[in-house]
Amino acid sequence: MSAEKKVTSASGWAMVGVLGVVLMADVAMFIWSTMRIAAHEGSHGGSSGMHTMVLIISIILFCVWTIATKGFFTVQPGQARVCVLFGKYMGTVRDEGLRWANPFFSRNLGEGSGTKLGEALATGHLFGGSDGRSTLVSVRMQTLNGERLKVNDRMGNPIEIANVVVWHVADTAKALFDVDDYESYVAMQAETALRHVASIYAYDHAEDSSDATDTITLRANVEEVSGALKRELTDRLAAAGVVVDDARLTHLAYAAEIAQAMLRRQQAEAVIAARRKIVEGAVSMVDMAVKQLSQGGTIDLDEERKAAMASNLMVVLCGESEAHPVVNTGSLY
Repeated sequence: MSAEKKVTSASGWAMVGVLGVVLMADVAMFIWSTMRIAAHEGSHGGSSGMHTMVLIISIILFCVWTIATKGFFTVQPGQARVCVLFGKYMGTVRDEGLRWANPFFSRNLGEGSGTKLGEALATGHLFGGSDGRSTLVSVRMQTLNGERLKVNDRMGNPIEIANVVVWHVADTAKALFDVDDYESYVAMQAETALRHVASIYAYDHAEDSSDATDTITLRANVEEVSGALKRELTDRLAAAGVVVDDARLTHLAYAAEIAQAMLRRQQAEAVIAARRKIVEGAVSMVDMAVKQLSQGGTIDLDEERKAAMASNLMVVLCGESEAHPVVNTGSLY
């Protein structure tokens, strides 16, 4: 397993000044040596060995200057540059702004990252080939909006589910060297973790055979399910140097083939719950009415009259349509 380490890079602006001075000195050496060689050949008919040596040194110095200019690179806020020298990881630069480092550090990872010096000079890619992954890594927060997946919950019912994952690269070395493509790795692991989490929880309490109120379900316990998803993603993505900042469900519904059946079941449950509430209220009202009529002493109700009154009140309170009372002008018996 790789581990990120820091590499020292020089300030790019300081190196601009240094290379500028070197370039002016080199140009001066070249012009001086050329003029001296021409003057010496005109007067003596030959060339001076010292002047020729200075000319060669100026040419070599210009080649070194050209190579040194390849060491400039920029690092923006929220980015990091991974430095690879002929296939060996040297460190990561996180300092912002214009920087300068070894000009032979690769700019891309791939087949061109270990290019020999002769091939690099011939192709102009001293930092490596133009193909492959860039060594410039974004360490900003990124959002992965997952697609809707059709999975089976714990009870085997097909459901549609989707998630959103907020993540960032914490270890650039692991992200580039321990996995082939860390962005694809994050997308694949996010889908795998979502499928696993959806398969260990039921959609709602009505599907759970235990029917316990403390049982975690996908619909009723969104925070707990999101926490479980985040923990599983954290474990899966640690190998790629990725940290999960947040993970949430964005879509949850029954699959189309069972949606109508589940809708009818939910409607039936709603009707039953409403009826239960109505009956509970009606019973309490009947009990209150009978007790208040009996407490005054003005009306003496026997058990038969209490039963008839309770029956009539239950019909009135629990009936769907409006009640139409029948007035009895005779005896109750």
